[in-house]
Amino acid sequence: METFLQYTILGLVAGGVYGIAASGLVVTYTTSGIFNFAHGAVAMLSAFTYWQLRFGWDWPAPLALVVVLGVLAPLLGALLYGVVMRGLRGTSEVARIVVPVSVMLGFLALSTWVWDPTPRSPRLFLMFFGAGNTVSIGGVNLAWHEITAVVIAVVVALGLRFLFFGTRTGVAMRAVVDDPDLLELNAGRPERLAMASWALGAFLAALAGVLITPMMGSAMSAHALTLLVIDAFAAAMFGRLRSVPRTFVGALVLGLLGSYVIGYFPSDRWTWTGNFRVSLPMITLFVVLLFLPQDRLRGATVLRSRERYRLPSVRTAVVAAVVLVAGMWLLRGILAPTAVNHMAFGMSMAVIALSLVLLTGYAGEINLAVLSFGAIGAIIVHHFGVSGSGGDARSTLFGYAAAAVVCALVGALVALPSLRLRGLYLALSTMAFGVFVSNMLLRDITERQLPLLHTRFSIFPSGNLGVPRPKFGPVDLVAMPTFLMFLTVLFAVLGVGLIALRHSSYGRRLTAMKDSPAASATLGQSLVTLKLSVFMLSAAIAGVGGALMTAQIGSANLDRFDIFLSLTLLMLTVVGGIGYVSGALFGGIAAGVLFVALQNTFDKLGVDHPDLEGFFEFLANLTLVLPALMGVSIGRNPTGAVEKILVDFGPVRRVRPVLVAGIATVGVAYVLARNETISNWWLIVVTAVVIGVMPQAAKRWAPGPSEAAVDGTALPAADGADLPLELVGVVRPYTVADREMLDAALDVPAGKG
Repeated sequence: METFLQYTILGLVAGGVYGIAASGLVVTYTTSGIFNFAHGAVAMLSAFTYWQLRFGWDWPAPLALVVVLGVLAPLLGALLYGVVMRGLRGTSEVARIVVPVSVMLGFLALSTWVWDPTPRSPRLFLMFFGAGNTVSIGGVNLAWHEITAVVIAVVVALGLRFLFFGTRTGVAMRAVVDDPDLLELNAGRPERLAMASWALGAFLAALAGVLITPMMGSAMSAHALTLLVIDAFAAAMFGRLRSVPRTFVGALVLGLLGSYVIGYFPSDRWTWTGNFRVSLPMITLFVVLLFLPQDRLRGATVLRSRERYRLPSVRTAVVAAVVLVAGMWLLRGILAPTAVNHMAFGMSMAVIALSLVLLTGYAGEINLAVLSFGAIGAIIVHHFGVSGSGGDARSTLFGYAAAAVVCALVGALVALPSLRLRGLYLALSTMAFGVFVSNMLLRDITERQLPLLHTRFSIFPSGNLGVPRPKFGPVDLVAMPTFLMFLTVLFAVLGVGLIALRHSSYGRRLTAMKDSPAASATLGQSLVTLKLSVFMLSAAIAGVGGALMTAQIGSANLDRFDIFLSLTLLMLTVVGGIGYVSGALFGGIAAGVLFVALQNTFDKLGVDHPDLEGFFEFLANLTLVLPALMGVSIGRNPTGAVEKILVDFGPVRRVRPVLVAGIATVGVAYVLARNETISNWWLIVVTAVVIGVMPQAAKRWAPGPSEAAVDGTALPAADGADLPLELVGVVRPYTVADREMLDAALDVPAGKG
């Protein structure tokens, strides 16, 4: 009984802190309709700031708490809403998820920049009142820090309940997300209320971070602390992001379950107990999402978003694929061996990103753990798809086929219980799956005796997974330049296949499901079949891409499949344009090549120019935050960079002299780089200048209105053939050619439409 009481009290302490963190999520979501994925990062950043003030600079604890909790955290929350989140109105669910994810990744990069992740001495966060200052409750010794955390949790719960239901301000806060226009008609100020709620949410996140960090019992880690507060997502979903009391109940249940696992699971016989304990919050989140009542399909309202994606023809896709392969073949000839390695890694990431284009860009379903499927694919190839040994080892075609099949089946297993989930709930369920894979599957390095089989087996042997480069029949891809070309051709073939699929009836059904699930179901389409099939196809592509990524590296540890890398790849693909195959290319190259190349360049410039070493060091560190800054810009340009390029280069295609001159200039620069007359960086500079100058030159050669604006999105000329189909009849009237095209697409006899 004494043991039970001990672990119960410890679970209540942890649950109280989870409740404080989860209540901050409820506050921000209730008033803005945006789920703050950066909540854990705000807690982490606040905890590090308090450590710096209290232990780094020896400030008094009360003063450090006032500065962090009373000034910095609320100010950060208000700035987040006013500068970033406020611009997400009218965007899709994907943009409202990816932007907070970008903020989270940016804060993680900022913490790495400011606080060296590998300090000479560990950063220890001591408990308030001292760890030895304890009191005995029922035979259980509790530190005053833990008792204080429980008391604060109770005060926060009661205070928030009173705020939301006992004050006019709280009622107005809840009304902001329901109908801000109606609130404004009743003399409310939606923007001010939403900003105040984000300031309050950031305060609660900071409070949870400061309270929970000393309980970790280890040195401070940005990633670990962020994930620890993310565990509170399960408690917030227990209250459906609306009810503060149910949220605290969920938090207490979460804390008790974790405490009982530590107390009663036999860790000596069950070697996976520790991993299960870490994974328990995400397992709970997944279970809660499955049993959570979902909103019904609604068809009374039409959602208008600012995303506009063009659908290229298959012929255009084939031409672009040939250009990509030819361009990569030319580029390969001037790249250094290390640059070829980076480019191959980027192309393998681009293959993985294609799964996001299919799943999210075409079908509107969200996957926050794409690299988890890549990890499963790499595991399958490692165990069942390698022939030979040592330097002669090669991965086989059978291994990659098996990886595709197994990942498709796993995708089906993940999708089956999630078929009733949409939007944010689906995103959270896939995130829970990704963290579960990282904590349970990839950390399982112990050899086990398989039941009924006289053999020992380890899923992730020694924490390092080796996959040699493939050999398909007589074609050996062991040489990195050859492997790079193989990845490029594979990406091109898959890209053309995806565009052809988008033109098919199946692709049109996916788009219909994305635009309006209610209308799609009303027309007799099976949403279950569509969701299940697209999840399986997407998982198969991600699995093959993950195995190829591991083959490019040679061997990979679990950090290569981290949930934060999955979020980064999704973010950069959305920045490029999640509805375009070229968006996947942008996301993969940016994640694998761009920022690494920039950081290495600035480091080298700092060595070559000692007088400017500090300046170049600043630029090198800035590249850590640059991906997040790009992700935050999605609110202003939700369609992505590819759409912007298409709009800017619309006039260029109509002015052939400018197009020819630009291509010729880049061609001359390439020849000079090939002959080593100029460096590759000068080739990049010349190419960038040409790309920037060509649209402006084309506008001068072809004056006149070339763009229109609809819903804040730049569009081509009203008489252009590149106008998106959904805007025909809005930007310009229907023409005879438009009617004939619609008749052909709908199989209506000529003249009857």
